[in-house]
Amino acid sequence: GVQMYIPSCSSRTLVYKGLMAGTRLADFYLDLRDEACESRIAVFHQRYSTNTMPDWRLAQPFRMLAHNGEINTVTGNRAWMRAREAELEPELRGSIWPEGSDSASLDNALELLVQRGWEVSEALMSLVPDAWEGRGDIAAAVRDFYRYQSIRFEPWDGPAALAFSDGIVVGAALDRNGLRPLRWQRTREGLVAAASEAGVVTMAPEDVVERGRLGPGQMLLVDTRDGSLLRDADAKERAAGRHDYALLADRVLVPVERHHVDLEPLENLPAHHALHGWGLEDVKFVVDVMAESGAEPVWSMGDDIPIAALGRTPRRVYGYLRQRFAQVTNPAIDPLREKAVMSLRTLLGARHLTLEPEGGADRELLRRHHPAVPTDGKLLELESPVLGAAELARVLEEAVVLDATYAPDESLRDALLRLCREAEAATGVIALSDRRSAWHRLPVPMALAVGAVHSHLLATGKRMATDIVAITGDAVDVHDVACLITIGATAVHPYLAFATVGDEAAPRYRKALEAGLLKVMAKMGISCVTSYRGAEVLEALGLGAEVMELCFPAVPSRIGGADLDDIERLARARPEAMPDHGRVRFRKAGEHHAYNPHAVKMAQKAAQTGDADAYREWRRLSSMGDPQSLRELMRIKECTQPVPVDEVEPASDIVKRFVSTAMSLGALSPEAHEALAIAMNQVGARSNSGEGGEDPDMYEDFNGVRRDNRVKQVASARFGVTPRYLKRADELEIKIAQGSKPGEGGQLPGLKVTSLIARLRHAQPGMQLISPPPHHDIYSIEDLAQLIHDLKTVNPRARIGVKLVSEAGVGTIAAGVAKAKADYILLSGHDGGTGASPLSSIKNAGAPWELGLAEAQQVLVANRLRERVTLRTDGGLRNGRDIVIAALLGAEEFGFGTGVLVALGCDMARQCHLNTCPTGIATQNEELRAKFEGRPEHVVNYLFLIAEEVREHLAKLGARTLDEIVGRVELLEQDERSKLDLSYVLATTDVTVARRRQWERNGESPTAAPPAGEIDNSQRTTGANLLRGERRRYRGSAGQSFGAFLDEDVELMLEGQAQ
Repeated sequence: GVQMYIPSCSSRTLVYKGLMAGTRLADFYLDLRDEACESRIAVFHQRYSTNTMPDWRLAQPFRMLAHNGEINTVTGNRAWMRAREAELEPELRGSIWPEGSDSASLDNALELLVQRGWEVSEALMSLVPDAWEGRGDIAAAVRDFYRYQSIRFEPWDGPAALAFSDGIVVGAALDRNGLRPLRWQRTREGLVAAASEAGVVTMAPEDVVERGRLGPGQMLLVDTRDGSLLRDADAKERAAGRHDYALLADRVLVPVERHHVDLEPLENLPAHHALHGWGLEDVKFVVDVMAESGAEPVWSMGDDIPIAALGRTPRRVYGYLRQRFAQVTNPAIDPLREKAVMSLRTLLGARHLTLEPEGGADRELLRRHHPAVPTDGKLLELESPVLGAAELARVLEEAVVLDATYAPDESLRDALLRLCREAEAATGVIALSDRRSAWHRLPVPMALAVGAVHSHLLATGKRMATDIVAITGDAVDVHDVACLITIGATAVHPYLAFATVGDEAAPRYRKALEAGLLKVMAKMGISCVTSYRGAEVLEALGLGAEVMELCFPAVPSRIGGADLDDIERLARARPEAMPDHGRVRFRKAGEHHAYNPHAVKMAQKAAQTGDADAYREWRRLSSMGDPQSLRELMRIKECTQPVPVDEVEPASDIVKRFVSTAMSLGALSPEAHEALAIAMNQVGARSNSGEGGEDPDMYEDFNGVRRDNRVKQVASARFGVTPRYLKRADELEIKIAQGSKPGEGGQLPGLKVTSLIARLRHAQPGMQLISPPPHHDIYSIEDLAQLIHDLKTVNPRARIGVKLVSEAGVGTIAAGVAKAKADYILLSGHDGGTGASPLSSIKNAGAPWELGLAEAQQVLVANRLRERVTLRTDGGLRNGRDIVIAALLGAEEFGFGTGVLVALGCDMARQCHLNTCPTGIATQNEELRAKFEGRPEHVVNYLFLIAEEVREHLAKLGARTLDEIVGRVELLEQDERSKLDLSYVLATTDVTVARRRQWERNGESPTAAPPAGEIDNSQRTTGANLLRGERRRYRGSAGQSFGAFLDEDVELMLEGQAQ
């Protein structure tokens, strides 16, 4: 069909937009050059595409706003707006453009409300509210306004700097976290300018009478009718003063207090556990730990078992669903340090008339009418979506309970369709309960039940008239509860888990669930659980089209997999005794571990001796012949004219492409950290410092061999990041996410923070160190580009890389990173190692590197960006075949973490987080460190064995160098025995476009610092490349990163403004 976008049909505003630089806009729209074209209002926005591909229709500004940021909850917001539209006339439905960007959808929602009669600033306050819960520093009337409007709308949550106008009022606003900058100033003549940085609009300093910057959740308004400038408090109090919102909210909301009620006992708990798919590890390592500590369990060494679709032990449905997370284009947020903006407050009940304007459509009658109350009943106001026994009892007083179990003569599919029909016929609160489950009556997997009912109610226009509570026995940990809520449940009661921990420990278990839920939300940059509900911020790995269409229609599932019959068959085959699945630690009869004890011993033998036969046996033991990963479902096509192995590039050249992955001094002992660096430097490969900095003593060579890491990481806490550290690097890697816990910061237990570690990290000995999830100077792709520019300025010879983690959509992010002028992009898989991470993150976040690498390669080639950057991948790489497949999918460089530690002697005790590593590798305990026996040559042997296997594969492919096969995905085919569909991974790219790096560097080296005198905001990172003792004095508005990474004894003086 015709692709068309109407910028504006308004009689008050004109919208000019297009895919062009802002300086060219008047060349295209000639009326902007006409001196007769005048306006009291101008909104301008220029940026490059980040989470969507470039499109004229998506250029900004939109019809009512310009938005710098990302709406992390847009999937759910769109679904809930569609649900609300059921109350509108049919011809008015579909106001949210489904193919639009997140910014376009927010504009659609704002436009709909204004067209319905809302005042533009009140509508925006309702859609993008300030953090008001529990705050005493905002006016009571404003807090009541937000409390009342929360009945109508969930927040459109995410980093946002907004400029908006209806042609009469123009304003600027920030999201509740304040994750975008907005500065403003006013002149004597009454000109008000607001922009993302100082100096955008040139104003003579003597004319400026007022300057300011918006804080989190704040707003600035100009009303052209009377020329008034309304600051945050004035603007919000004007909106809040139109009605008695406290009275209106109190008429509807019924607070539900928490109090102790004895849990209903369950007989024969182990039988219930087995029936719902629990294993012994779920009790011992998850539920019991949460009940005792009030926190999630922490584990180490990553996830070396197959994904659910390939495992030999059956998983519950939650095991097929992976948590999504924010990276680069939208940041994760910190649920600990930013607790004030986080909220689990939950409203439960039916709603209607949520789009109706306050006082009716006639705004002149506004002050004589009460608002249209968005419900004719009561809403329960809960502290959290995790229901205890007391809250559940209150909920069930008015709920309709639907039986989420099925008998032998009913299929799982039939049960789901029955639940959908029954839910459609009900109104108010619907409780989906599997309490009737028994061996003769199986429980419907609650994720499927909630997903099917939620989706069906949305499709039939009944979702706002109902609400969903899940009463379930199959929810074990934080991930399970988070899945149910983001799938569409308003509240969850995990009765079997509560029964398992008992009355006394139940509050601690719930505390752990709630803290973990906040962390899962924060990974995606979401502050409020009401925004997380129904947002479906998940990715499916191994679920087929039937399941996705019925239960999770908005969740990406790129490789297909199990259908409802498969899920039912596994449920019917569950043993009556609770099994030990061995997914957390190795068990002979449990799930396969790539690093099982026999495989580890053989890998160490191969590393210590360089024996090829031992290496081949290690390879066999690590997979045991069954596919353990997506790459093991692929076949490498052998050519008809192979070349002799001795004509293939030598192993000594291949190993130069290898990198040991980021492992900090702190996570590793000093001895292991140094041995790894020496090994990689000996063969011309690279080691990565990790995020803990380095001991400057390591900058002195040992017997002519470099001892420090050629790759130095810049992570969110900036531990050990000094000018000397940066200037020493051959590569500087910006860590955005980590495979074992994407969306979270690094974690170093206090037991491992010795005096040395504390000195290097500028911390206190014994203090647990947790890095923030985001870099606090990276809240957008533009911010990342700025940091890349900073690092290139301070060290012009270093290659700059960005570490991402595989997930759906990472290709678009990779394109943004390439545009930001990174030299390499690292795509990490979910199965990377870790020194300490929450167990639920290790098992349930991120995706295989095969998916992320393939997507990044495809998007970069399609946008002719591939030639600018190198692609690197890591996460579970173990052998030469893995390297060749990664190269065919687009990688030029390859990282090893767990494998090189095993080569140094790691026996996979998985005690890194306890500081009790028995081989002295992952401990700071001096007695244990004395047991370290690893030697650099062990790592060298291991890498050369891998490189020799790579040579064998290259010979069979008829290739003499790795470069010849990079991106040659057509040389791969799928093993047809698998039910999974790898066509997405194996999609070919345009062979006429470069499929590997061609540029030496991505972008020019930054210019030197400007001489003393006048400076403007186009001059960035001033001072970073000055030498010790230099002095500079400036006047004006300095650009971004003024004074960043200054060397010792450098002095900058500025008369004016700095960003």
